[in-house]
Amino acid sequence: MRYQLDLTLRRAEGALARVLGTAERRGFSPVRIDGEAQADGDRWHLRMTVEGQREADNLQQQLAKLYDCLDVRVQPCR
Repeated sequence: MRYQLDLTLRRAEGALARVLGTAERRGFSPVRIDGEAQADGDRWHLRMTVEGQREADNLQQQLAKLYDCLDVRVQPCR
């Protein structure tokens, strides 16, 4: 199943690597990644599509625990 993740991250070195590593350790493979810096320059808005056989609830909870992750929303892709 595919899921769309909308994340707000602190603009910090390694933040993207931590997000990708967390997703992969939870059994999700990134399919598409798109992001942009926010106007204030301190945050990134990241849109990521992942694919996996598991439910995304655990992934959302684990991403929310990351220090760099300020907000995370997960929804199934149509």
